[in-house]
Amino acid sequence: MSGNQTNRNIGAAGLFIIFSLLFFVLVIRFITIQYTGEAEGRVLAAKAAQMYLRQDVIKAKRGTIYDQKGEVIAEDSASYTLVAVLDEKLTIDESHPNHVVDPEETASQLAKQIDMSEQDILSLLTKEGRKQVEFGQAGRDLSHNVKKKIEQLKLPGITFIKDSKRFYPNGIFASHLIGYAQKEETKGNTSEIIGKTGLEKSYNKLLKGADGSIKYDGDKWNYILPNSEKQIKKPKNGHDIYLTIDKKIQTFLEDAMNKVDEEYKPKRIMAVVADPKTGRILAMGQRPTYHPTTRVGIDQSWHNEIIETSFEPGSTMKVFSLAAAIEEKVFNPKEKFPSGTYVINNKSKPIKDHNQGVGWGPITYLEGVQRSSNVGFAYLLEKMGTDTWRKYMDEFKFGTETGIALPNEVPGKILYDWPIEKVTSVFGQGTTVTAMQMVQAMTAIAGDGQMMKPYVVDKILNSDEDTVLETKPEIAGRPISKETAKEVREILETVLTSEHGTGEIYQLDGYKSAGKTGTAQIPNPSGGYLEGRNNFIFSFLGLAPVENTKLVMFVSVEQPNLAENESGSVPVSKIYNTVMKNSLQYLNIEPEDIPEAKITTLPDFSKLKINETMKILKKSGLKPVIIGKGNKITGQSPLDGVTMIEGEKIIIRTDGELTIPDMSGWSKRDVLKAAQLAGLKVNIVGNGFAFKQNLKPNSPIAEGDHLVVNFETPQQKLEREKMNNTAEKEDSPRD
Repeated sequence: MSGNQTNRNIGAAGLFIIFSLLFFVLVIRFITIQYTGEAEGRVLAAKAAQMYLRQDVIKAKRGTIYDQKGEVIAEDSASYTLVAVLDEKLTIDESHPNHVVDPEETASQLAKQIDMSEQDILSLLTKEGRKQVEFGQAGRDLSHNVKKKIEQLKLPGITFIKDSKRFYPNGIFASHLIGYAQKEETKGNTSEIIGKTGLEKSYNKLLKGADGSIKYDGDKWNYILPNSEKQIKKPKNGHDIYLTIDKKIQTFLEDAMNKVDEEYKPKRIMAVVADPKTGRILAMGQRPTYHPTTRVGIDQSWHNEIIETSFEPGSTMKVFSLAAAIEEKVFNPKEKFPSGTYVINNKSKPIKDHNQGVGWGPITYLEGVQRSSNVGFAYLLEKMGTDTWRKYMDEFKFGTETGIALPNEVPGKILYDWPIEKVTSVFGQGTTVTAMQMVQAMTAIAGDGQMMKPYVVDKILNSDEDTVLETKPEIAGRPISKETAKEVREILETVLTSEHGTGEIYQLDGYKSAGKTGTAQIPNPSGGYLEGRNNFIFSFLGLAPVENTKLVMFVSVEQPNLAENESGSVPVSKIYNTVMKNSLQYLNIEPEDIPEAKITTLPDFSKLKINETMKILKKSGLKPVIIGKGNKITGQSPLDGVTMIEGEKIIIRTDGELTIPDMSGWSKRDVLKAAQLAGLKVNIVGNGFAFKQNLKPNSPIAEGDHLVVNFETPQQKLEREKMNNTAEKEDSPRD
C-alpha cells in the first residue's frame, strides 16, 4: 500500500515538473515574442496589420480626344454596374435591411428597368450559397438616369458599382480615324479601357494614363476603420489629344455621305477635306462605317480605307501629269493632236479615248484636258519622256507613304516596267495610290507648288495641361513652281466651265472651283477589268477657291447603283458640292460671284391650276407652302400684286381638308400669314424663330382652332441644343 502511494507521489512530481517546464517555456516564449515582436522570423505587428490592410485601385481617367476647336469627340463617361446583395449577415438592423428580402418583388421591379426578364432576374436572386450577384451585360454600363430610377424604387439589397466607359457623343463620326476603345479584363481580375482601332489604339499608351491606389485599415466588410491612416497614390490621368478635324466640316461630310450611301448603295465611299496651306486634315470619312459605341457595322469594314486601301486613280492622275508637262514646258494649250487612238507599239493594244476611240478629230491640248482625252496625255508623255514623268511621280510622292502617323498606311504601287504601263500611268491606270496621297499631291497645286505633309494630330496635352507634342506644318516637297501651279489651277477651272469640260456638274454657286474628274476601271480578280456601267470608281479631285485656295477635297464612289442615263459624277458631286460650299461658307470665305436675287410680282393664283402655280413658284425661286388637300386654289398670302424676293415663303390654300404645316424655323411673319389664311386663332410665345407648335405638323385642322407657336432666339437655340446634348450623353446607349 505504501509502495503504491510512493509511486503516485513520484508520478505526480514528474507531471508537476513536466508542466512546470512547459509553463516556463511558454512564459519565456511569451516574453521573447513580446520583447522582439517576432515569431518564426516574421514580424507579428506587420502580420496583424496585413490582416486588416485593404488596398483599392483609383482609376485614372482616360484622355479625351477633341477636334481642333475643343469639341469633344471621345471621352470617358460614368457608368454603373447593378449588384444585388443576398447575404443576410450583412443586415444588422432588420428595419433597414442590407440584403434582398423580397426576391419576387425585386425581380418584378428590376425587369422594368433593365433588359432582362423577370424570371431570369428571380433565378439570380434565389441562387443558394451566393452572397451577391450581378446581372451580366443587362446590368452593366447603366446610365446615371437608369441608376436614379432604380434607386427611387428603394429596393433593399440593390446597390451599384461606379465605373467608366468610353463615350462617343457624335455617334458615327470619323469612326475609322478615331477608332474605338472598350473595357477588357486585365491581370489581377481588374478591368481597363483599351484602344482597339484607329487613334484610340495607336495612342493608347498616352491616352490611358496610370492608375493610383489607396491603402487603409478595414474590417471584413471593407469599411475603413476609425482613425486609421490612409496611404493614397494619386492616379495620373491620360493625355488629351487635339485633332486637326473640324467638327462642323466633318458633320457636313458625314451627312452628305449618308445621303449618297442611302440613295446609291455603293460598295465604297472615300472622302478627305484638307487645308492645303498647312496639310491639316479637316474631315475624312468612308462608307461602310460603324458606330464606335455599339460597333454596329464594323464587320463590313474595320480598317481605314483612306490610308489602307490603294486603287487605280483614273483620270484624276491627269492633274499631276498635266503639271509635269507644264513644268517641263512641253504643254502648249493651242497646239493640236489627233484624238481617238494612240499606238504604243505592235505588241500593245492601242490607247483609246473614252468614246470608244472615236475621238473628236484634231483638237487642242487644252480641249484634250477638258475632254479628259487619254490620247492627248499619251502624246504629252511622249513630249516630256517616260523618265521625266517617272521622276515627277516620285516628286509628288506616289508609291511612298505620306507618314501621316496613322497605323497600317500602304504606299501604293507604281507599275513602270513595260511600255504600256508607262503610258497608262500618265492617265491613272495600272499604278495604284491612296486617297491621302492624292490629297497630299493636290496641296502642291493649291499651294503654289509647295506640297504639305498631311497630319491629323494637332497637339497632345498631359494631365497638367502641358503640351507634350505639337505638330507643325511640314513641307513634303516642291515638285512644281508657283507659276506652274497657277496655270494648272486655271486650266482645271475650265474643266468645270468649258462647253467641252467633263466637270460642269462640280461648279459651286458663288465660288470658283477647279478639279479633275476620274472614272477608273476596277481590276477583275480573274483578269482584265470588270464590265458594266456601274463597275467603276467615280471620283473628283478638286479645290476652291481657285485663287488663294482654302480647301482641297478628294471624293470617290465605287460601284454605285446608278439610274438609267445617270452619270457616275452625280453621286460624287452630291458629296463634293455640298461639303465644299457649306465648308467655305462656314469658314467665312466671301463668295466671288453673288448671283442677283430674283424679284417676282405675284399673280392671282386662284385663276390657275395647282400644277401651273407650282411651276411658276419654282421658277421664281419662291417656297410654296400648301395648306389643303384639294386641287382648287381658294386663297394665297401675300395677295396678288405683291413683290417678293427669291427664297420667301408664299402660303397657298386649297379646297378640301386643311392641314397644318411644320413651322420649325419660320419667322413670326410667315406664321401669322399661314394662321390668317387658315382662319386659326394664333398665340405667339417668345422671340426669334419658331421651334415648337401645339398642332402636330401635317395633321388636319379646322377654322377657329387654336395654334400656339413657341419662338426662340439663336442664343436660346444654342443653349437648348447644348442641354439636349448633355441629356443624350447621360442617356447614352449601353454597349
